[in-house]
Amino acid sequence: MIQNSMRPRGRPRSFDELEAVEKAIQVFWAKGYDGVTIDDLVAGMEVGRPSLYAVFGDKRTLLLRALRAYAARKGARVAKALLAPQSLRDALVGFLRCAVELATEKGSARGCLLECVAPLVNDAEVRRFLQTAAAGAVALVERRLRDGIAAGEIPSDFPVAVRAIQLIDFTRGLTMRAQLGTPRKTLLKDALEAADLVLLPRAGSAGRSASARKPRTAQG
Repeated sequence: MIQNSMRPRGRPRSFDELEAVEKAIQVFWAKGYDGVTIDDLVAGMEVGRPSLYAVFGDKRTLLLRALRAYAARKGARVAKALLAPQSLRDALVGFLRCAVELATEKGSARGCLLECVAPLVNDAEVRRFLQTAAAGAVALVERRLRDGIAAGEIPSDFPVAVRAIQLIDFTRGLTMRAQLGTPRKTLLKDALEAADLVLLPRAGSAGRSASARKPRTAQG
């Protein structure tokens, strides 16, 4: 009798919850928050309206869940690229290249949900989430730069905090240009230049570290 009373009520879910969230990401990414209707989400996620409200809540709650899922997936990929065992310059290039690849991924809207859609949402919780995510990204880059100092790749007085923010700003710029239709090939080339700019020595420092140098060809 006890076992019978503990059985779940109602029909079992006929959809995969995580897969439905991934589909919601694509809907928000393609149409923006204000442009998305519940009907759009029902169609894009392939779930019934009652199930959407019961499992995910309203549109705002679903957006926050989609942002968390997207940030976790994107964060894992860029962190892997940045913290790979390689030279500092190659790590920064890998980080920027990963951002470009994510922003130009086939089958997805160009750009980034966190940088091209979420900032337009007038919601305090969304803004706090974005601020936390941005701070985490800067902290990750600072960690890699400090590792570069420890390894002797850049000088001990290297402006870690400023250059970490600069690198994140470069990723945002590349992502926004991707949304505007700039070809991936162009963006990947620019990522190389951006990494070199981040590694420029502090004004007045003597010389550049060997890892930060890049051969230049004569310009005609």
